[in-house]
Parts: sequence; C-alpha cells; structure tokens
Amino acid sequence: MAIQGPIPISFDLLFPHGCYVVGEIGKAKDFDAKGDAQARDKTTSLPIWQVPVMDADPSLKAAAKTVTVKLLAEIEPTMPPSLPGLPFTPVEFDGIGVRPYVNQSTGRLAYSITARVMRAPRPMAGSKQTGAGKEVAA
Repeated sequence: MAIQGPIPISFDLLFPHGCYVVGEIGKAKDFDAKGDAQARDKTTSLPIWQVPVMDADPSLKAAAKTVTVKLLAEIEPTMPPSLPGLPFTPVEFDGIGVRPYVNQSTGRLAYSITARVMRAPRPMAGSKQTGAGKEVAA
C-alpha cells in the first residue's frame, strides 16, 4: 500500500469553515509508559502536544464540534495571538495527517488528527479577513 502512517489532508478539506482553539496546549500522555511520560509519535519520534479545537462548521451537532489536534513538535507550540472581540482564537494547521482507528468503547470508526504547525489564519490576497479566519471578497 502506498500510504504509510497518517493520511495527509489539507486544512481546507478538514476544516472548510475554519476552527478555533478552545482550551490549553498540553502534553499528550503516554498511556503505555509509567508515570507522566509524554507520548511520542511512532512515525517521527517527535513529542506529541495536544490542543482542543472547535470546528466552525454550522451543520455539525454540538457533540461533534470539538476535536483534539495532536501537534508533533520538539518544543511546546504556542498559540497565535487572539483577535479582539473574539472569545476564541482562530487557528490553521499545516502538515496535517489523519489516522483512522476503531474506538474500543463504541466500536465505531474514529480519527486521530495530527499536525506539524499551528498558526494564525492567513488572509487571502484581495480579500477581507472575517472573525472566523475565513475570507470574503473585498
């Protein structure tokens, strides 16, 4: 099979309406190790950090809006600056991979999302930035 490890996907396909950070960045726990060991990515061996984000897709049910994105980085990533007047910080991710797995408690297919970079949304040329980090024609 040609794909080894996480399936690469673009931010715009994964979060077409954008997303917002809704919690703190923290170390992902390695549940196979004793103590407070930080998890490491099996493919890259990089430490794993995690951040909860809310998908801005208005069609999602409330229970499906918040997901955890696992960030692969040697040092703890930092959030981009918040925008005035917004309760949450809009973000975008680069180097995204999706890894499907079967949730043992539900028996349903689930997805683990990893990313290499978390950054502020980029405005498109010739457009005006909206609060959601998405653009409208100028």
